[in-house]
Amino acid sequence: MKGDYQDLVDEVSALLGAPATLEDRDFGLIAFGAHDSDDDTAMDPVRTRSILTRKSTPAVRAWFEGFGITRATGPVHIPAEPEAGVNRARLCLPVRHRGVVLGYVWLLDADPRPRPDRLASAMEVTERIGRLLADEERAGADLSRELRAVLAADRGRPYDTALTALGEALGEDAQGLHTLVCVLPWRSGDAPSARSLPGAAALCTVAVRGGAGDALAALVRLRSPENPGPAVAAAARLRESAGTGPGGDGGAGCGVAAARRGLAALDASWREAVAAARASLAEPRLGPVAHWPELGAYRLLTALPPEASEDPAVRELLAPAHAELARTAEVFLDRAGQAGRTAAALGIHRQTLYYRLSRIEQLTGLDLDEGGDRLLLHMALKSARL
Repeated sequence: MKGDYQDLVDEVSALLGAPATLEDRDFGLIAFGAHDSDDDTAMDPVRTRSILTRKSTPAVRAWFEGFGITRATGPVHIPAEPEAGVNRARLCLPVRHRGVVLGYVWLLDADPRPRPDRLASAMEVTERIGRLLADEERAGADLSRELRAVLAADRGRPYDTALTALGEALGEDAQGLHTLVCVLPWRSGDAPSARSLPGAAALCTVAVRGGAGDALAALVRLRSPENPGPAVAAAARLRESAGTGPGGDGGAGCGVAAARRGLAALDASWREAVAAARASLAEPRLGPVAHWPELGAYRLLTALPPEASEDPAVRELLAPAHAELARTAEVFLDRAGQAGRTAAALGIHRQTLYYRLSRIEQLTGLDLDEGGDRLLLHMALKSARL
């Protein structure tokens, strides 16, 4: 990136026939053109200090800003002011992007002044510098506040306002292909920087509704909707730092939402990511990172309210004293009610299985020969895991 700035500064220097200096909007030095003149006055104290200390003094900054450079859209000629340390007049080319000033290109002002066509070409170069600065600013920005505001807002004006702010912060990336990653629970405090995670556009911690605690959310860029690999890899890395035990093991679930283009349905993506994280905790075969499109029945089960597992018919079966019977029922229903496969999976005799199934029917009042009763029991057992 620095090499790109240097090339552009050298291009301005060649166009205008004088060494140029590029500073950010806070007057911090970014790049400077080579000084190969025999005129020692070209290296006045302001330029020398800028190059050696990488910044300008408050007096110099105040003098320059007094000529409206923060608002200017074209070249600004600034006279000398020895009392401020400005011994030579300056030519300032504001560097802007989408109307916002991001920096300045400086040259010594001299006669004859550059031709208008050369100045116009130099301003075109500053536009390219502005795009680079904007891209770097976005890449380094901490968008946790903007992402958190979206995920915490209800549909309506608050959501729309938060979404607009996030979209503006992301710039052109906002219209790209994204997905959301959820790590639940998150016990490591603040979210890490997005710059530490390849492919991540933003990270934040957010409270999950329903009393599930805090989760980590990551907005991840994708190249193809058919390849969630970058998001799955990001989720695995985040899980390692989830603070739930050695190696990241100890209760952290990870979920990845379906890919979507743009940000309009970010709330739906977050629901999917949270659901997938919950499912990864409930069903080991889905984890350690669960992908929403592959959840199967858990896509529906995670949408049920928490009290769904407290159906009166299964309340007693779910008591700790009947844990073995509950496991038997779930294995039996997972295997479509096939006694032979169930007995083999449990490592018990068929007669033992039949005895347990009769006990399950007594406790629940359900008839395991009836499809509706079996569906109710199966959903309740799976919901209890969530």
